[in-house]
Amino acid sequence: MKKIEVIEDVKKKYVRMALETGNLSSIARKAGITRDTLRSWVKVYEDEIREVMEQDGTTTLSEHPSKDELMDKYEVAMKLLGEKELEVALLKNLLKKDNPR
Repeated sequence: MKKIEVIEDVKKKYVRMALETGNLSSIARKAGITRDTLRSWVKVYEDEIREVMEQDGTTTLSEHPSKDELMDKYEVAMKLLGEKELEVALLKNLLKKDNPR
């Protein structure tokens, strides 16, 4: 059976979300599929997605993360958020300089 690339990309997106959060149930609900369907997608794509995540520097949560693991993930997320806020501020500043009113 020929796989449609766009559909495969969507499946991989949900597999990545499931691996990042460690919560198959909520991701399956968001995707509008059963947990078993998502679990089967994870079996197919897990190795590929984990490899991509390692290249991106993204870590995954275990199915039952400890408080320390959650805090580490939170700190990484806050650092990324701070970097993004700085980027937005710099871009806004550049726009003001390029387009004086």
